[in-house]
Amino acid sequence: MDRIEQAVILAAGEGQRLRPFTALKPKVMIPIANKPIIQYVVEALVKNGIRQVVVVVGYRKEQVIDFFGSGGQFGAEMVYLTQEQQLGTAHALSQAREVAEDKFLVLPGDNIIESSAIADLVTVKPNSILIKEQENVSKYGVVTLRQGKVADIVEKPREAGSNLVNTGIYALSKEVFEFVEGELDLPAALRRMIAHHPLRALEAKGTWLDVVYPWDILQLNDLALHQIPAQIGGTIEQGVIISGAVSIGKDTVIRSNSYIMGPALIGEGCQIGPGAYILPATSIGDNVYISPFAQIKNSVIGNNSHIGPNCTIQDSIIDRGCQLKGHIVARSDETEVKVDGEHHWVQIGAMLGEYCTLEDNVIIQPGVKIGNHARIKALKLIGENVPDEGLVV
Repeated sequence: MDRIEQAVILAAGEGQRLRPFTALKPKVMIPIANKPIIQYVVEALVKNGIRQVVVVVGYRKEQVIDFFGSGGQFGAEMVYLTQEQQLGTAHALSQAREVAEDKFLVLPGDNIIESSAIADLVTVKPNSILIKEQENVSKYGVVTLRQGKVADIVEKPREAGSNLVNTGIYALSKEVFEFVEGELDLPAALRRMIAHHPLRALEAKGTWLDVVYPWDILQLNDLALHQIPAQIGGTIEQGVIISGAVSIGKDTVIRSNSYIMGPALIGEGCQIGPGAYILPATSIGDNVYISPFAQIKNSVIGNNSHIGPNCTIQDSIIDRGCQLKGHIVARSDETEVKVDGEHHWVQIGAMLGEYCTLEDNVIIQPGVKIGNHARIKALKLIGENVPDEGLVV
């Protein structure tokens, strides 16, 4: 069977709509269940026998390169190309013209995919596109088919003529480079191409989800946690109750009378409790300190963070290095969140960027974003967004 042996991952973008989480790191390096998003893509490729991986990097590219290196520890052989200006996906792919083989996969680096989702694409004949049924298609490129071939791709249509969306995953031949010149976005280049070469459609069978808005992080985290097997690598003191699929990293200590309900993931070198409550769909990074009687539910806590005593954290994202003192409340509710001029009604708690410091008895209203390196003094009610390096006194 003639297989595709090479993949190009497009990982140059910033992800403005995901601020504050992309101010200091590229979108592809946002952690989901304690792994950067792009790692899921690389692992899916390797499981399908694709080890030659070209990564087009750009915004804060050194973080991607430093994490993967040559790719050996992930079972891949990785090389990097730089898109100096983030002008779009077609422009990003054009950087790979000189190294691309006769046929190759193209994948976005900011999607979580299961290996089964791309299994059929590895053996399919180029040129082909991976599509997926979605209920809400407004934020995607909608694909219209005619006799199994792509008739059109319309980006973010007001009225959808189909519930099939473009995953941004393709099996392409070098012919595509004739059409990317002068185009910024890859769907536009493909629309030009289908006038000359048929583009086949293949429906993704496994999980495919992308991160567009901050609350998508929680959805993907929940999904990823359901795939993680239970394992105990740390020390569990007497009186601890663990229910469901819970994974605990090495050198982590779960102190007495704590309660952990899975799916949940706790990294390495953490101190949890005593008397802490970790409730479902929560991931906790490495070297995190969860103080006595803190309650955390459906949240993402980044590496090296400290959650003080009697804190209540719900449906929230707390990036790495944050220091929360005692009695801090980040409750969840349905609220309107404005992102990049768009208004969304979502269930969300607080969204904290990297290295924030919050002193005692701070209450954060649902949907509030607190920027990187922000500082908030004690006894404050935070009802509006706080910018990077902001100070609330």
